[in-house]
Amino acid sequence: MRLFRGSGVAIVTPFKNNKVNFEKLEELINWHIENSTDAIIVCGTTGESATMSKDEKKEVLRFAVEKAAGKIPIIAGTGSNNTADAIEMSKFAESIKADGLLLVTPYYNKTTQKGLIKHFTAIADEVNIPIILYNVPGRTGVNILPETVASLEKHPNIRGIKEASGNISQVAEIARLCSDNFYIYSGNDDQIVAVLSLGGCGVISVAANILPKEIHDLVFSFLEGKVNEARKLQLRMNSLINSLFIEVNPIPIKTAMNLIGMDAGELRLPLVEMEEKNKSILIKNLLDMGFRIEGK
Repeated sequence: MRLFRGSGVAIVTPFKNNKVNFEKLEELINWHIENSTDAIIVCGTTGESATMSKDEKKEVLRFAVEKAAGKIPIIAGTGSNNTADAIEMSKFAESIKADGLLLVTPYYNKTTQKGLIKHFTAIADEVNIPIILYNVPGRTGVNILPETVASLEKHPNIRGIKEASGNISQVAEIARLCSDNFYIYSGNDDQIVAVLSLGGCGVISVAANILPKEIHDLVFSFLEGKVNEARKLQLRMNSLINSLFIEVNPIPIKTAMNLIGMDAGELRLPLVEMEEKNKSILIKNLLDMGFRIEGK
Protein backbone atom coordinates (compact mmCIF):
# COMPACT_ATOMS: atom_id res chain seq x y z
CA MET A 1 0.00 0.00 0.00
CA ARG A 2 1.45 3.36 -1.06
CA LEU A 3 0.80 6.84 0.22
CA PHE A 4 1.68 10.13 -1.45
CA ARG A 5 4.96 11.98 -1.67
CA GLY A 6 4.95 15.77 -1.89
CA SER A 7 2.38 18.31 -0.77
CA GLY A 8 -0.90 17.17 0.75
CA VAL A 9 -3.30 20.04 1.39
CA ALA A 10 -5.31 20.01 4.60
CA ILE A 11 -8.24 21.47 2.71
CA VAL A 12 -10.71 23.91 4.25
CA THR A 13 -14.40 23.10 4.28
CA PRO A 14 -16.20 26.01 2.60
CA PHE A 15 -19.38 26.96 4.44
CA LYS A 16 -22.23 29.17 3.26
CA ASN A 17 -25.18 29.97 5.52
CA ASN A 18 -23.76 27.41 7.96
CA LYS A 19 -23.98 24.60 5.39
CA VAL A 20 -21.24 23.00 3.32
CA ASN A 21 -20.82 24.82 0.04
CA PHE A 22 -20.35 21.80 -2.23
CA GLU A 23 -20.09 23.88 -5.38
CA LYS A 24 -17.09 25.71 -3.92
CA LEU A 25 -15.60 22.47 -2.57
CA GLU A 26 -15.67 20.96 -6.07
CA GLU A 27 -14.02 24.10 -7.42
CA LEU A 28 -11.25 23.83 -4.81
CA ILE A 29 -10.64 20.14 -5.52
CA ASN A 30 -10.28 20.85 -9.24
CA TRP A 31 -8.02 23.84 -8.53
CA HIS A 32 -5.69 21.69 -6.45
CA ILE A 33 -5.53 19.04 -9.17
CA GLU A 34 -4.59 21.74 -11.68
CA ASN A 35 -2.01 23.34 -9.37
CA SER A 36 0.20 20.34 -8.55
CA THR A 37 -1.13 19.42 -5.10
CA ASP A 38 -0.21 15.77 -4.50
CA ALA A 39 -3.04 14.73 -2.13
CA ILE A 40 -6.09 16.24 -0.47
CA ILE A 41 -6.76 15.66 3.23
CA VAL A 42 -10.48 16.07 3.89
CA CYS A 43 -12.22 16.63 7.25
CA GLY A 44 -9.05 17.41 9.16
CA THR A 45 -8.46 20.20 11.68
CA THR A 46 -8.27 22.80 8.90
CA GLY A 47 -11.55 21.44 7.56
CA GLU A 48 -13.25 22.27 10.88
CA SER A 49 -14.27 18.65 11.35
CA ALA A 50 -14.77 19.25 15.07
CA THR A 51 -17.91 21.27 14.31
CA MET A 52 -19.25 18.99 11.58
CA SER A 53 -21.86 16.34 12.25
CA LYS A 54 -21.09 12.73 11.39
CA ASP A 55 -23.55 12.89 8.48
CA GLU A 56 -21.90 16.06 7.16
CA LYS A 57 -18.47 14.47 7.31
CA LYS A 58 -19.68 11.38 5.48
CA GLU A 59 -21.31 13.52 2.81
CA VAL A 60 -18.15 15.64 2.34
CA LEU A 61 -15.88 12.59 2.19
CA ARG A 62 -18.10 10.84 -0.36
CA PHE A 63 -18.32 14.01 -2.45
CA ALA A 64 -14.53 14.55 -2.41
CA VAL A 65 -13.80 10.98 -3.50
CA GLU A 66 -16.37 11.20 -6.31
CA LYS A 67 -15.13 14.56 -7.60
CA ALA A 68 -11.44 13.63 -7.36
CA ALA A 69 -12.27 10.63 -9.56
CA GLY A 70 -8.90 9.01 -8.97
CA LYS A 71 -6.98 12.04 -10.25
CA ILE A 72 -5.57 12.83 -6.80
CA PRO A 73 -5.44 10.78 -3.56
CA ILE A 74 -8.10 11.62 -0.98
CA ILE A 75 -7.02 11.08 2.63
CA ALA A 76 -9.95 11.03 5.07
CA GLY A 77 -9.64 12.56 8.51
CA THR A 78 -11.46 9.94 10.57
CA GLY A 79 -9.73 10.24 13.95
CA SER A 80 -11.60 10.68 17.20
CA ASN A 81 -11.19 10.42 20.96
CA ASN A 82 -13.94 7.80 20.76
CA THR A 83 -12.38 4.63 19.35
CA ALA A 84 -15.71 3.17 18.23
CA ASP A 85 -16.59 6.34 16.30
CA ALA A 86 -13.15 6.37 14.68
CA ILE A 87 -13.64 2.77 13.57
CA GLU A 88 -17.08 3.57 12.13
CA MET A 89 -15.80 6.59 10.18
CA SER A 90 -12.68 4.74 9.00
CA LYS A 91 -14.72 1.82 7.70
CA PHE A 92 -17.01 4.26 5.94
CA ALA A 93 -14.03 6.01 4.31
CA GLU A 94 -12.71 2.68 3.10
CA SER A 95 -16.14 1.73 1.73
CA ILE A 96 -16.28 4.85 -0.46
CA LYS A 97 -12.72 4.17 -1.70
CA ALA A 98 -10.78 6.89 0.10
CA ASP A 99 -7.07 6.35 -0.51
CA GLY A 100 -5.98 6.58 3.12
CA LEU A 101 -6.86 7.72 6.62
CA LEU A 102 -5.51 10.43 8.91
CA LEU A 103 -5.99 9.51 12.57
CA VAL A 104 -5.40 12.16 15.22
CA THR A 105 -4.46 11.17 18.75
CA PRO A 106 -7.35 11.05 21.24
CA TYR A 107 -7.98 14.51 22.73
CA TYR A 108 -9.54 15.69 26.01
CA ASN A 109 -9.89 12.23 27.56
CA LYS A 110 -6.37 11.57 26.16
CA THR A 111 -4.65 8.28 27.07
CA THR A 112 -1.33 6.65 27.91
CA GLN A 113 1.23 5.38 25.38
CA LYS A 114 -0.19 1.89 25.93
CA GLY A 115 -3.66 3.30 25.26
CA LEU A 116 -2.45 4.93 22.04
CA ILE A 117 -1.16 1.59 20.80
CA LYS A 118 -4.45 -0.13 21.61
CA HIS A 119 -6.55 2.71 20.14
CA PHE A 120 -4.74 2.92 16.80
CA THR A 121 -4.39 -0.87 16.55
CA ALA A 122 -8.13 -1.34 17.10
CA ILE A 123 -8.86 1.00 14.18
CA ALA A 124 -6.15 -0.44 11.92
CA ASP A 125 -7.47 -3.96 12.50
CA GLU A 126 -10.85 -2.98 11.03
CA VAL A 127 -9.67 -1.53 7.71
CA ASN A 128 -7.30 -2.38 4.90
CA ILE A 129 -6.13 1.02 3.64
CA PRO A 130 -3.03 3.02 4.65
CA ILE A 131 -3.18 4.96 7.90
CA ILE A 132 -1.27 8.14 8.73
CA LEU A 133 -1.00 8.86 12.46
CA TYR A 134 -1.44 12.52 13.38
CA ASN A 135 0.62 13.82 16.28
CA VAL A 136 -0.33 17.35 17.32
CA PRO A 137 0.13 17.60 21.11
CA GLY A 138 -0.49 21.36 21.10
CA ARG A 139 -4.13 20.65 20.24
CA THR A 140 -4.75 17.25 21.80
CA GLY A 141 -2.62 17.37 24.95
CA VAL A 142 -1.04 13.99 24.19
CA ASN A 143 2.24 13.22 22.41
CA ILE A 144 3.00 10.00 20.52
CA LEU A 145 6.50 9.08 21.63
CA PRO A 146 8.94 7.81 18.97
CA GLU A 147 9.03 4.36 20.60
CA THR A 148 5.25 4.19 20.33
CA VAL A 149 5.37 5.14 16.65
CA ALA A 150 7.95 2.39 16.06
CA SER A 151 5.67 -0.11 17.78
CA LEU A 152 2.65 0.98 15.73
CA GLU A 153 4.62 0.76 12.48
CA LYS A 154 4.61 -3.02 12.91
CA HIS A 155 0.94 -3.00 11.92
CA PRO A 156 0.76 -3.44 8.12
CA ASN A 157 -1.89 -0.72 7.73
CA ILE A 158 -0.05 1.98 9.73
CA ARG A 159 2.22 3.48 7.11
CA GLY A 160 3.09 7.02 8.18
CA ILE A 161 2.83 9.95 10.56
CA LYS A 162 1.98 13.62 10.30
CA GLU A 163 4.39 15.06 12.86
CA ALA A 164 3.21 18.41 14.20
CA SER A 165 4.87 18.39 17.61
CA GLY A 166 7.34 21.02 16.40
CA ASN A 167 10.09 18.96 18.03
CA ILE A 168 12.71 18.24 15.38
CA SER A 169 14.61 15.97 17.77
CA GLN A 170 11.49 13.83 18.07
CA VAL A 171 11.17 13.65 14.27
CA ALA A 172 14.81 12.53 14.07
CA GLU A 173 14.18 9.79 16.62
CA ILE A 174 11.10 8.56 14.73
CA ALA A 175 13.20 8.41 11.57
CA ARG A 176 15.91 6.49 13.41
CA LEU A 177 13.55 3.93 14.93
CA CYS A 178 11.23 3.38 11.95
CA SER A 179 11.97 1.74 8.61
CA ASP A 180 12.85 3.64 5.45
CA ASN A 181 9.43 2.91 3.95
CA PHE A 182 7.56 4.59 6.83
CA TYR A 183 6.17 7.89 5.54
CA ILE A 184 7.01 10.94 7.67
CA TYR A 185 5.14 14.13 6.81
CA SER A 186 5.81 17.55 8.27
CA GLY A 187 2.75 18.82 10.10
CA ASN A 188 4.25 22.31 10.35
CA ASP A 189 4.59 24.42 7.22
CA ASP A 190 7.59 26.30 8.59
CA GLN A 191 9.55 23.05 9.14
CA ILE A 192 9.12 21.29 5.79
CA VAL A 193 12.80 21.39 4.80
CA ALA A 194 13.89 20.37 8.30
CA VAL A 195 11.63 17.29 8.26
CA LEU A 196 12.63 16.37 4.70
CA SER A 197 16.28 16.52 5.74
CA LEU A 198 15.58 13.79 8.30
CA GLY A 199 14.00 11.47 5.75
CA GLY A 200 10.52 12.94 5.45
CA CYS A 201 8.66 12.54 2.17
CA GLY A 202 6.32 15.51 2.24
CA VAL A 203 4.00 17.76 4.17
CA ILE A 204 0.35 17.92 5.13
CA SER A 205 -0.03 21.63 4.67
CA VAL A 206 -2.33 24.47 5.64
CA ALA A 207 -0.47 27.01 3.47
CA ALA A 208 -1.06 24.84 0.40
CA ASN A 209 -4.66 26.10 0.45
CA ILE A 210 -3.26 29.27 -1.16
CA LEU A 211 0.28 28.18 -2.19
CA PRO A 212 -0.27 24.75 -3.78
CA LYS A 213 2.36 24.96 -6.51
CA GLU A 214 4.92 26.61 -4.23
CA ILE A 215 4.62 23.95 -1.51
CA HIS A 216 4.74 21.15 -4.11
CA ASP A 217 7.83 22.72 -5.69
CA LEU A 218 9.52 23.11 -2.32
CA VAL A 219 9.13 19.42 -1.48
CA PHE A 220 10.20 18.13 -4.87
CA SER A 221 13.12 20.53 -5.12
CA PHE A 222 14.45 18.95 -1.94
CA LEU A 223 13.65 15.37 -2.98
CA GLU A 224 15.37 15.94 -6.33
CA GLY A 225 18.55 17.16 -4.61
CA LYS A 226 18.03 20.90 -5.12
CA VAL A 227 18.39 21.55 -1.41
CA ASN A 228 19.43 25.19 -1.65
CA GLU A 229 16.44 25.97 -3.87
CA ALA A 230 14.11 24.27 -1.37
CA ARG A 231 15.69 26.20 1.49
CA LYS A 232 15.17 29.51 -0.31
CA LEU A 233 11.52 28.67 -1.02
CA GLN A 234 10.98 27.75 2.64
CA LEU A 235 12.51 30.96 3.94
CA ARG A 236 10.69 33.10 1.40
CA MET A 237 7.32 31.70 2.47
CA ASN A 238 7.89 31.63 6.23
CA SER A 239 6.67 35.15 7.01
CA LEU A 240 3.34 34.37 5.36
CA ILE A 241 3.27 30.92 6.94
CA ASN A 242 3.82 32.44 10.38
CA SER A 243 0.92 34.84 9.86
CA LEU A 244 -1.30 31.89 8.90
CA PHE A 245 -0.87 30.69 12.49
CA ILE A 246 -1.06 34.05 14.26
CA GLU A 247 -4.50 32.94 15.45
CA VAL A 248 -5.85 29.44 15.80
CA ASN A 249 -6.03 27.49 12.53
CA PRO A 250 -8.12 27.69 10.32
CA ILE A 251 -9.10 31.30 11.14
CA PRO A 252 -6.18 32.90 9.25
CA ILE A 253 -6.17 30.57 6.23
CA LYS A 254 -9.90 31.05 5.62
CA THR A 255 -9.44 34.80 6.08
CA ALA A 256 -6.56 34.76 3.59
CA MET A 257 -8.59 32.80 1.04
CA ASN A 258 -11.46 35.25 1.33
CA LEU A 259 -9.11 38.23 1.02
CA ILE A 260 -7.64 36.95 -2.25
CA GLY A 261 -11.03 36.10 -3.74
CA MET A 262 -11.15 32.33 -3.16
CA ASP A 263 -14.45 32.56 -1.23
CA ALA A 264 -13.79 29.96 1.46
CA GLY A 265 -16.86 31.18 3.30
CA GLU A 266 -17.51 31.61 6.97
CA LEU A 267 -16.10 29.98 10.08
CA ARG A 268 -18.20 27.95 12.47
CA LEU A 269 -18.41 28.80 16.14
CA PRO A 270 -16.47 28.64 18.36
CA LEU A 271 -14.12 30.07 15.69
CA VAL A 272 -14.68 33.75 14.95
CA GLU A 273 -13.42 36.48 12.64
CA MET A 274 -9.76 37.44 12.83
CA GLU A 275 -8.66 40.35 15.02
CA GLU A 276 -8.00 43.45 12.89
CA LYS A 277 -4.39 43.88 14.10
CA ASN A 278 -3.59 40.29 13.11
CA LYS A 279 -5.50 40.62 9.86
CA SER A 280 -3.30 43.61 8.98
CA ILE A 281 -0.18 41.48 9.44
CA LEU A 282 -1.69 38.76 7.28
CA ILE A 283 -2.58 41.26 4.54
CA LYS A 284 0.95 42.66 4.50
CA ASN A 285 2.45 39.20 4.11
CA LEU A 286 -0.02 38.26 1.38
CA LEU A 287 0.91 41.41 -0.53
CA ASP A 288 4.62 40.70 -0.01
CA MET A 289 4.12 37.27 -1.60
CA GLY A 290 2.49 38.86 -4.63
CA PHE A 291 -1.17 38.18 -3.90
CA ARG A 292 -3.76 40.71 -5.03
CA ILE A 293 -6.24 41.93 -2.45
CA GLU A 294 -9.24 44.01 -3.45
CA GLY A 295 -8.80 47.61 -2.39
CA LYS A 296 -5.07 47.20 -1.64
